[in-house]
Amino acid sequence: MTRMQPSAAFRRDTQGHEAAAGSAAPIAIELSRASVTFGRGAKAVPALSETDLQVSDGEFLALVGPSGCGKSTILRLVSGLVKPTTGVVIVGGREVAAKALRIGMAFQNPTMLPWMTIEQNIMLPLKIVEPFRSQFRKLKRTTFRDKAHALLEQVGLKGFGSRYPWQLSGGMLQRANLCRALIHEPRMMLLDEPFGALDQFTREELWSILQQLWMTHRPTVLLVTHDLREAGFLASRICVMSARPGRILDDSAVNFARPRTIEMTFNPDFVALNQRLRDFIVHARTAPASGGA
Repeated sequence: MTRMQPSAAFRRDTQGHEAAAGSAAPIAIELSRASVTFGRGAKAVPALSETDLQVSDGEFLALVGPSGCGKSTILRLVSGLVKPTTGVVIVGGREVAAKALRIGMAFQNPTMLPWMTIEQNIMLPLKIVEPFRSQFRKLKRTTFRDKAHALLEQVGLKGFGSRYPWQLSGGMLQRANLCRALIHEPRMMLLDEPFGALDQFTREELWSILQQLWMTHRPTVLLVTHDLREAGFLASRICVMSARPGRILDDSAVNFARPRTIEMTFNPDFVALNQRLRDFIVHARTAPASGGA
Protein backbone atom coordinates (compact mmCIF):
# COMPACT_ATOMS: atom_id res chain seq x y z
CA MET A 1 0.00 0.00 0.00
CA THR A 2 1.23 3.52 -0.84
CA ARG A 3 0.55 6.33 1.62
CA MET A 4 0.92 9.83 0.24
CA GLN A 5 2.25 12.13 2.95
CA PRO A 6 2.42 15.94 3.05
CA SER A 7 5.67 17.42 1.80
CA ALA A 8 8.21 18.77 4.28
CA ALA A 9 7.35 22.30 3.09
CA PHE A 10 3.69 21.72 3.87
CA ARG A 11 4.46 20.38 7.33
CA ARG A 12 6.42 23.54 8.09
CA ASP A 13 3.49 25.62 6.84
CA THR A 14 0.88 23.98 9.03
CA GLN A 15 2.82 23.88 12.29
CA GLY A 16 1.47 27.23 13.34
CA HIS A 17 -0.47 28.87 10.52
CA GLU A 18 -3.80 29.42 12.24
CA ALA A 19 -3.63 27.10 15.20
CA ALA A 20 -0.73 28.59 17.10
CA ALA A 21 0.06 32.00 15.61
CA GLY A 22 3.71 31.36 14.90
CA SER A 23 4.66 28.64 17.44
CA ALA A 24 4.20 24.89 17.09
CA ALA A 25 0.87 23.91 18.59
CA PRO A 26 0.47 20.68 20.56
CA ILE A 27 -1.03 17.75 18.68
CA ALA A 28 -4.73 17.29 19.46
CA ILE A 29 -5.41 14.25 17.24
CA GLU A 30 -2.95 11.65 15.98
CA LEU A 31 -3.64 8.54 13.93
CA SER A 32 -0.61 6.25 13.67
CA ARG A 33 -0.98 3.47 11.07
CA ALA A 34 -4.65 3.30 12.05
CA SER A 35 -6.89 1.11 9.89
CA VAL A 36 -10.45 -0.14 10.18
CA THR A 37 -11.93 -3.36 8.77
CA PHE A 38 -15.56 -4.26 9.45
CA GLY A 39 -16.40 -7.95 9.73
CA ARG A 40 -14.13 -10.97 9.53
CA GLY A 41 -12.99 -13.58 7.07
CA ALA A 42 -14.77 -13.66 3.73
CA LYS A 43 -17.18 -10.97 4.95
CA ALA A 44 -14.44 -8.51 5.95
CA VAL A 45 -14.86 -5.03 4.48
CA PRO A 46 -11.78 -2.79 4.66
CA ALA A 47 -13.04 0.74 5.31
CA LEU A 48 -9.83 2.62 6.07
CA SER A 49 -6.28 1.76 4.98
CA GLU A 50 -3.41 2.29 7.40
CA THR A 51 -3.46 6.04 7.93
CA ASP A 52 -1.11 8.52 9.56
CA LEU A 53 -2.64 11.90 10.42
CA GLN A 54 -1.88 14.69 12.87
CA VAL A 55 -4.17 17.60 13.75
CA SER A 56 -2.83 20.48 15.83
CA ASP A 57 -4.68 21.95 18.77
CA GLY A 58 -7.05 24.67 17.52
CA GLU A 59 -6.79 23.62 13.88
CA PHE A 60 -9.81 23.36 11.57
CA LEU A 61 -9.37 20.27 9.37
CA ALA A 62 -11.81 19.22 6.64
CA LEU A 63 -11.98 15.69 5.22
CA VAL A 64 -13.32 15.41 1.67
CA GLY A 65 -13.58 12.54 -0.79
CA PRO A 66 -16.01 10.21 -2.56
CA SER A 67 -18.83 8.51 -0.65
CA GLY A 68 -17.68 5.54 1.39
CA CYS A 69 -14.03 6.63 1.48
CA GLY A 70 -13.62 6.48 5.27
CA LYS A 71 -14.17 10.14 6.22
CA SER A 72 -16.81 9.34 8.81
CA THR A 73 -14.80 6.31 9.93
CA ILE A 74 -11.97 8.67 10.95
CA LEU A 75 -14.51 10.79 12.81
CA ARG A 76 -15.76 7.71 14.67
CA LEU A 77 -12.20 6.63 15.49
CA VAL A 78 -11.51 10.01 17.08
CA SER A 79 -14.77 9.95 19.05
CA GLY A 80 -14.14 6.40 20.29
CA LEU A 81 -17.27 5.02 18.63
CA VAL A 82 -15.08 2.71 16.50
CA LYS A 83 -11.84 0.98 17.52
CA PRO A 84 -8.94 0.73 15.09
CA THR A 85 -8.30 -2.71 13.63
CA THR A 86 -4.60 -1.86 13.54
CA GLY A 87 -2.60 1.09 14.77
CA VAL A 88 -3.24 3.68 17.44
CA VAL A 89 -5.50 6.73 17.81
CA ILE A 90 -4.27 9.42 20.21
CA VAL A 91 -6.65 12.21 21.25
CA GLY A 92 -5.58 14.88 23.70
CA GLY A 93 -2.29 13.08 24.38
CA ARG A 94 -3.86 9.73 25.33
CA GLU A 95 -5.21 6.70 23.52
CA VAL A 96 -8.78 7.50 22.64
CA ALA A 97 -10.32 4.93 25.01
CA ALA A 98 -8.04 5.76 27.96
CA LYS A 99 -9.66 8.96 29.17
CA ALA A 100 -12.84 10.84 28.37
CA LEU A 101 -12.31 14.11 26.51
CA ARG A 102 -14.87 16.87 26.15
CA ILE A 103 -16.01 16.66 22.54
CA GLY A 104 -18.82 18.55 20.83
CA MET A 105 -20.57 16.73 17.99
CA ALA A 106 -22.97 17.86 15.25
CA PHE A 107 -24.48 15.73 12.52
CA GLN A 108 -26.70 16.25 9.49
CA ASN A 109 -29.78 15.62 11.64
CA PRO A 110 -29.89 17.95 14.68
CA THR A 111 -31.79 15.28 16.74
CA MET A 112 -33.36 17.71 19.18
CA LEU A 113 -35.66 16.16 21.78
CA PRO A 114 -39.14 17.40 20.78
CA TRP A 115 -40.56 17.56 24.31
CA MET A 116 -37.81 19.93 25.48
CA THR A 117 -37.40 23.60 24.67
CA ILE A 118 -34.44 24.75 22.59
CA GLU A 119 -32.80 26.08 25.75
CA GLN A 120 -33.23 22.73 27.50
CA ASN A 121 -31.87 20.86 24.47
CA ILE A 122 -28.81 23.07 24.32
CA MET A 123 -28.09 22.53 28.03
CA LEU A 124 -28.27 18.72 27.78
CA PRO A 125 -24.46 18.24 27.67
CA LEU A 126 -24.21 20.17 30.94
CA LYS A 127 -26.37 17.47 32.58
CA ILE A 128 -24.00 14.75 31.39
CA VAL A 129 -20.42 16.06 31.27
CA GLU A 130 -18.30 16.84 34.32
CA PRO A 131 -17.53 19.22 35.92
CA PHE A 132 -20.86 20.73 34.83
CA ARG A 133 -22.97 17.71 35.74
CA SER A 134 -22.37 18.03 39.48
CA GLN A 135 -23.30 21.71 39.33
CA PHE A 136 -26.32 21.45 37.07
CA ARG A 137 -29.09 21.57 39.69
CA LYS A 138 -27.55 24.62 41.28
CA LEU A 139 -26.69 26.59 38.13
CA LYS A 140 -29.23 25.54 35.51
CA ARG A 141 -31.43 28.60 36.08
CA THR A 142 -28.58 31.11 36.36
CA THR A 143 -25.06 30.64 34.98
CA PHE A 144 -25.85 27.73 32.65
CA ARG A 145 -28.97 29.38 31.27
CA ASP A 146 -26.94 32.54 30.64
CA LYS A 147 -24.35 30.46 28.72
CA ALA A 148 -27.11 29.00 26.54
CA HIS A 149 -28.63 32.41 25.87
CA ALA A 150 -25.24 33.91 25.00
CA LEU A 151 -24.61 31.17 22.42
CA LEU A 152 -28.10 31.56 20.98
CA GLU A 153 -27.43 35.26 20.52
CA GLN A 154 -24.12 34.51 18.77
CA VAL A 155 -25.90 32.36 16.17
CA GLY A 156 -28.81 34.78 15.65
CA LEU A 157 -31.41 32.94 17.76
CA LYS A 158 -31.83 35.45 20.57
CA GLY A 159 -35.28 35.00 22.12
CA PHE A 160 -35.85 31.50 20.70
CA GLY A 161 -34.73 29.54 23.77
CA SER A 162 -38.30 28.97 24.97
CA ARG A 163 -39.49 27.59 21.61
CA TYR A 164 -39.76 23.87 20.84
CA PRO A 165 -37.85 22.13 18.03
CA TRP A 166 -40.96 21.68 15.91
CA GLN A 167 -41.44 25.46 15.92
CA LEU A 168 -38.07 26.13 14.22
CA SER A 169 -36.89 25.71 10.64
CA GLY A 170 -34.13 23.27 9.67
CA GLY A 171 -31.56 26.06 9.51
CA MET A 172 -32.54 27.38 12.92
CA LEU A 173 -32.32 23.89 14.40
CA GLN A 174 -28.82 23.46 13.01
CA ARG A 175 -27.80 26.77 14.59
CA ALA A 176 -29.13 25.50 17.91
CA ASN A 177 -27.27 22.25 17.29
CA LEU A 178 -24.00 24.20 17.07
CA CYS A 179 -24.84 25.86 20.38
CA ARG A 180 -25.39 22.46 21.99
CA ALA A 181 -22.05 21.25 20.61
CA LEU A 182 -20.25 24.22 22.23
CA ILE A 183 -22.14 24.68 25.52
CA HIS A 184 -19.82 22.42 27.56
CA GLU A 185 -16.68 24.20 26.30
CA PRO A 186 -15.30 21.25 24.31
CA ARG A 187 -11.67 21.08 23.32
CA MET A 188 -12.75 19.44 20.09
CA MET A 189 -15.70 19.51 17.67
CA LEU A 190 -16.55 16.63 15.32
CA LEU A 191 -18.88 17.68 12.50
CA ASP A 192 -20.33 15.10 10.10
CA GLU A 193 -22.07 16.82 7.15
CA PRO A 194 -23.81 19.24 9.56
CA PHE A 195 -25.28 21.39 6.77
CA GLY A 196 -25.86 18.72 4.11
CA ALA A 197 -29.65 18.71 4.40
CA LEU A 198 -30.04 22.49 4.08
CA ASP A 199 -30.57 24.70 1.04
CA GLN A 200 -27.56 26.52 -0.42
CA PHE A 201 -28.38 29.96 1.00
CA THR A 202 -28.92 28.60 4.52
CA ARG A 203 -25.70 26.58 4.29
CA GLU A 204 -23.73 29.66 3.31
CA GLU A 205 -25.20 31.63 6.19
CA LEU A 206 -24.25 28.87 8.62
CA TRP A 207 -20.71 28.69 7.23
CA SER A 208 -20.21 32.28 8.35
CA ILE A 209 -21.71 31.53 11.75
CA LEU A 210 -19.52 28.46 12.27
CA GLN A 211 -16.44 30.39 11.16
CA GLN A 212 -17.18 33.08 13.72
CA LEU A 213 -17.79 30.51 16.47
CA TRP A 214 -14.47 28.84 15.67
CA MET A 215 -12.61 32.16 15.63
CA THR A 216 -14.14 33.03 19.01
CA HIS A 217 -13.78 29.71 20.86
CA ARG A 218 -10.90 28.05 18.91
CA PRO A 219 -11.71 24.37 19.45
CA THR A 220 -9.97 21.77 17.30
CA VAL A 221 -12.46 20.98 14.53
CA LEU A 222 -12.70 17.89 12.33
CA LEU A 223 -15.27 18.42 9.56
CA VAL A 224 -16.53 15.75 7.16
CA THR A 225 -18.15 17.24 4.06
CA HIS A 226 -18.87 16.55 0.40
CA ASP A 227 -19.11 20.28 -0.32
CA LEU A 228 -15.75 21.54 -1.59
CA ARG A 229 -16.75 25.20 -1.24
CA GLU A 230 -17.68 24.50 2.37
CA ALA A 231 -14.30 22.90 3.02
CA GLY A 232 -12.42 25.79 1.42
CA PHE A 233 -14.48 28.41 3.24
CA LEU A 234 -14.17 26.89 6.71
CA ALA A 235 -10.98 24.87 6.97
CA SER A 236 -7.40 25.84 7.67
CA ARG A 237 -6.37 22.50 6.13
CA ILE A 238 -8.02 19.98 3.80
CA CYS A 239 -7.32 16.25 3.43
CA VAL A 240 -8.57 14.51 0.27
CA MET A 241 -9.31 10.80 0.66
CA SER A 242 -9.34 7.98 -1.87
CA ALA A 243 -12.16 5.56 -2.58
CA ARG A 244 -12.59 2.65 -0.15
CA PRO A 245 -10.48 1.49 1.52
CA GLY A 246 -9.78 5.12 2.26
CA ARG A 247 -6.36 6.68 2.45
CA ILE A 248 -5.16 10.28 2.37
CA LEU A 249 -4.25 11.34 -1.17
CA ASP A 250 -3.54 15.01 -0.52
CA ASP A 251 -3.04 17.13 2.60
CA SER A 252 -2.93 20.89 1.98
CA ALA A 253 -3.10 24.13 3.93
CA VAL A 254 -5.82 26.69 3.13
CA ASN A 255 -4.24 30.10 3.53
CA PHE A 256 -7.09 32.48 2.68
CA ALA A 257 -7.36 35.32 5.18
CA ARG A 258 -10.14 35.37 7.76
CA PRO A 259 -12.87 36.28 8.17
CA ARG A 260 -13.72 34.69 4.83
CA THR A 261 -16.74 35.82 2.85
CA ILE A 262 -19.08 34.13 0.38
CA GLU A 263 -17.96 36.62 -2.29
CA MET A 264 -14.40 35.36 -1.82
CA THR A 265 -15.46 31.86 -2.93
CA PHE A 266 -15.88 33.19 -6.48
CA ASN A 267 -12.33 34.55 -6.68
CA PRO A 268 -9.95 32.79 -9.10
CA ASP A 269 -7.68 31.43 -6.35
CA PHE A 270 -10.60 29.90 -4.49
CA VAL A 271 -12.08 28.45 -7.69
CA ALA A 272 -8.67 26.97 -8.50
CA LEU A 273 -8.54 25.31 -5.07
CA ASN A 274 -11.99 23.79 -5.62
CA GLN A 275 -11.01 22.52 -9.07
CA ARG A 276 -7.83 20.97 -7.68
CA LEU A 277 -9.80 19.17 -4.97
CA ARG A 278 -12.39 18.06 -7.50
CA ASP A 279 -9.69 16.60 -9.76
CA PHE A 280 -8.33 14.54 -6.87
CA ILE A 281 -11.80 13.20 -6.04
CA VAL A 282 -12.68 12.41 -9.66
CA HIS A 283 -9.46 10.43 -9.92
CA ALA A 284 -10.17 8.74 -6.57
CA ARG A 285 -13.61 7.64 -7.80
CA THR A 286 -12.29 6.13 -11.03
CA ALA A 287 -8.97 4.66 -9.85
CA PRO A 288 -8.91 0.91 -9.03
CA ALA A 289 -9.11 0.02 -5.31
CA SER A 290 -5.78 -0.56 -3.57
CA GLY A 291 -7.13 -3.80 -2.19
CA GLY A 292 -6.53 -4.06 1.53
CA ALA A 293 -6.59 -2.34 4.87
